[in-house]
Amino acid sequence: MKRTHIIMLVGIAALIVALIVFSAGDFSTYDTIGSAKQKPGKYVHLIARVDNSQPIEYDPVKNPNYLAFYAIDSLGGTTKVIYRNSKPTDLEKSERIVMKGKMQNDHFECNDILLKCPSKYKDDQKQLEKTVKEQ
Repeated sequence: MKRTHIIMLVGIAALIVALIVFSAGDFSTYDTIGSAKQKPGKYVHLIARVDNSQPIEYDPVKNPNYLAFYAIDSLGGTTKVIYRNSKPTDLEKSERIVMKGKMQNDHFECNDILLKCPSKYKDDQKQLEKTVKEQ
């Protein structure tokens, strides 16, 4: 083998190792609130719903980038969630939310919220069924 071929192979191997190391930190799984509490500081995804029996703290005049609420998962685990961004529209109406972030001492520090609202699509499903029946 030529010297340039060996250098290219070593470079490709180094690139593959670097990609694996850098992307390994981005892998996360869906956790329950209980399992996330056992992994403080680790980046996780939580699937939960807003606990409407608890107050939602949001004052756009005082601080539009602070939202605090309580979330409850399917196993009954609850935690306070702090989201340092504007409040998503229809947060209270959402059936499920996916939150990305890290569990801190007494709360979940959320970086991103994705609202799941199947009722939003029920009308579209009914319209689709109606259209299919007409044809």
